[in-house]
Amino acid sequence: MEELLFQKDSYLKAFEGVITGIDAEENGIFLDRTAFFPGGGGQPHDTGTLIQAEKSYTVVRAKWKNGQVLHCIDGELPTLGAQVNGQINWENRYKLMRTHTAMHILCGVVWRDYKAQVTGGNMDPLQGRMDFEFENLDGELVREIERKINAEVEAGRQVRVEILPREEAFQIPDLIRTKINLLPEGITHIRTVEIEGLDLQADGGTHVADTGEVGKLRIPEYKSKGKINKRIYVVLEE
Repeated sequence: MEELLFQKDSYLKAFEGVITGIDAEENGIFLDRTAFFPGGGGQPHDTGTLIQAEKSYTVVRAKWKNGQVLHCIDGELPTLGAQVNGQINWENRYKLMRTHTAMHILCGVVWRDYKAQVTGGNMDPLQGRMDFEFENLDGELVREIERKINAEVEAGRQVRVEILPREEAFQIPDLIRTKINLLPEGITHIRTVEIEGLDLQADGGTHVADTGEVGKLRIPEYKSKGKINKRIYVVLEE
């Protein structure tokens, strides 16, 4: 199993690794360690480059395959066993870090103040949406939520990551904030992300270290997706 560097350090922009496997069908490689986030939990995958000697390979996608991160390459594949230097597309990664933390701020506020569970979500750089079990959602309530999430940004709350044994993690109240528990039984350790004083839940994505890094948030739109399912859109300032 490779070392998943992104799980412990979201700010790691470059790393060294050794090619441990080749997937010719998907034109990809496996590494013994990687900082490329392969997507999940609504967060898109990383892109970037791998450099071997004088050659540079573009990583167009990182994805989970057979429990490992597959780095899909544009063009000729490098050699099995070779050492490579990986470089993350940092501009895109950092926007996604800010966005993912913004989604947790929204989720934390909605759960704390309205006890509404998440039923779905997705994000792109600097914008995202979340679906909640709201029976009634109107413009006045949305403006209230917008004020509250911006107050959490301005509070500059620390964001902490831990990896806990499954049994210990599931002793945390409300650890799973989604309507359906998406964590397979076979996972022995759970990664948690805590926004100090606001939110604590299981999560595998990348985040900023302080809510102040997120920047001002705006809710430009909301929709009804069913009797008790409402969608809230969030946009981050550049």
